[in-house]
Amino acid sequence: MWIAFAFGSALFAGITSILAKIGIRNVDSNLATALRTWVVLIFSWLMVFVVGSQNTITALSGKSLLFLLLSGLTTGASWICYFRALQLGDVNKVTPVDKSSNVLTMMLAFVFLGERLTWSNAIGMVVIAAGTYMMIQKSKSEKAASAVRRSWLVYACLSALFAALTSILGKIGIEGVESNLGTAIRTIVVLLMAWLIVFAQKKQREIKRIDRKSWLFITLSGLATGLSWLCFYKALQDGPASVVVPIDKLSILITVLFAFVFLKEKLSLKSTAGLVLLTAGTLLLLLKG
Repeated sequence: MWIAFAFGSALFAGITSILAKIGIRNVDSNLATALRTWVVLIFSWLMVFVVGSQNTITALSGKSLLFLLLSGLTTGASWICYFRALQLGDVNKVTPVDKSSNVLTMMLAFVFLGERLTWSNAIGMVVIAAGTYMMIQKSKSEKAASAVRRSWLVYACLSALFAALTSILGKIGIEGVESNLGTAIRTIVVLLMAWLIVFAQKKQREIKRIDRKSWLFITLSGLATGLSWLCFYKALQDGPASVVVPIDKLSILITVLFAFVFLKEKLSLKSTAGLVLLTAGTLLLLLKG
């Protein structure tokens, strides 16, 4: 059953990237992150009360609470970097870098969680790295762009790093904790972190200038994120991180498809070959032995 939740996470994560890209076109990325986190928070706590896990809060161990808080901090950092990268770069280039975090996640899972490294895992990680490199290669026009414009890559790499740490910390934090409750607690940390940054930058004054279309897509991306999180952490609670994470990263296929349909972003021949390699590498990670 956890495999179904992992694929559900991939579906909603792919939708999130497109909705967020549209929603933050005319909005500061940190402010947009802070606003959409409210939606995720409300949605996640509604699920807590639906399943009745609010009664287990007092039973949380100090270790679980600590790692849930830490995973919340890394999630917040990953979000802030990811949505800044989306604002600066194309979805089809930002997403592959972010999704390559599964390689780092697996390496950390092998080291800290004792999950087994197989030949298919090792080959898969190499193929993913090659595919990611091909997808983010710059065209001639992009090479002529300013350094500021290309800074999306730095933010995307940081997003991948924090996302990998999130998966490991989250895996440890939700051991013995109902997954919806774990998600809700982590979201509180993300919300506080996001708004602290907004107020530090004095971006809260821009809320009144957000148009209706941006509000709509920010809200929808928050709902999609909430659904993705709930599915992901349910899958992570029941299944191995080294398998759950690669399945979740298959959301890149959905993202690329939606980017083509709604944002008119097209893949070059090299990028298409990179996508094929990235997908093949991800599927290799799912093989046993």
